[in-house]
Amino acid sequence: MNKALHVLVYFFLIIAGVGLWLEIELNAMRTLLTDRNRMQEDYLVKIAATIEKVEPNKDVQAEIRKDVSSVEAKLVDNPEMENVLENYNYYLEQANLETFKWNDDKTRNQLRMVYVLDAEGKPMMDGDRPKMTGHGTEDELLSMLFEASKSMQTKLNTTRNELAELRKKLEQQINELNRLKPEARQDKVTIVERDAKIAKLEAEKADLENQIVKIKAQIDELNAEITSLKDEVATAQDETEAAKDEIQKKEKMIENLKKLLAEALAAQQTGGPSRGTAVTTIAVGDKGRIVTVDNENMYAVVEFTPEAMKQLKGDDLSHPLPNMEFGVKRIGFNGPAGEFTGRIRLRQEVKGKNYVICDVLGQWEQTKLEVGDVVYAD
Repeated sequence: MNKALHVLVYFFLIIAGVGLWLEIELNAMRTLLTDRNRMQEDYLVKIAATIEKVEPNKDVQAEIRKDVSSVEAKLVDNPEMENVLENYNYYLEQANLETFKWNDDKTRNQLRMVYVLDAEGKPMMDGDRPKMTGHGTEDELLSMLFEASKSMQTKLNTTRNELAELRKKLEQQINELNRLKPEARQDKVTIVERDAKIAKLEAEKADLENQIVKIKAQIDELNAEITSLKDEVATAQDETEAAKDEIQKKEKMIENLKKLLAEALAAQQTGGPSRGTAVTTIAVGDKGRIVTVDNENMYAVVEFTPEAMKQLKGDDLSHPLPNMEFGVKRIGFNGPAGEFTGRIRLRQEVKGKNYVICDVLGQWEQTKLEVGDVVYAD
């Protein structure tokens, strides 16, 4: 009995040792599988970051227009143009498209989810095997990555084809350029030869021109005498015309002065200015506008507002017209002094109206005064 008991004890010790050894080996394998899964997961995240998630915008287009009109000895204002990149897939050049970003806890957990789980967190069965495809599983992400990889491979192959086509077009352009260069060289040779002939003709032309110059010099001497006589006649005529213009200006000025004098005499005959003291200052602001102006004879007629006339001659208009200066501006004018165009000085009022004849002060002139310019007190 004791022997059998010893045998059983040793047997259980052997089984326990074997179990301990198996546990150690399984732990080692579990660590290996865990490290392997973690490495695969990390590399899936890295690979996904290199796969484009979205498709490029295929509506974009590229255009390089080439002059396809024939080269002839004439200028062409509107040559025939052709788009070299008409069938070029420009969308293939789009870079930095959005890629998959799986380096977050939610996506990493899905990468670890092999089976489809039910509401209780248990694997859903597909027959006698757990279901491994569907929403929320690793298969969903890997399928998405696989489809995106196929799309990128398709774009890569399309890009290769586009490069081949572009190389053919480049070859055609180079061949066309090589064909045109000999013609251009021949044209330059022709131009050089023509330039030599032209230079020779220019030299002969220069000799003839020297002879012409000598003959012209003789003619010029004779013309100079004629011109001198004509200049004397023209000078005399100019002086006569200038004297006539001056006389006309003086006559016009005399007529204006006569008119002013007649108006002043008429005012005196009707009683003259009322007694009172002339004002010396009035409120700042717009007072009237120019209704007539003669910049040549330096006078203007200003229509003052009723309020301005009361400020100048008193409420009962009994004061004499003051000897005051006013500024003139033109709305919207942009001169060196802004809207300012010049200044005027009061001279003679027109009886029974708000009109005043004023002198135009030339030293203040920024531009010629015009009808409608605003008169203001500053």
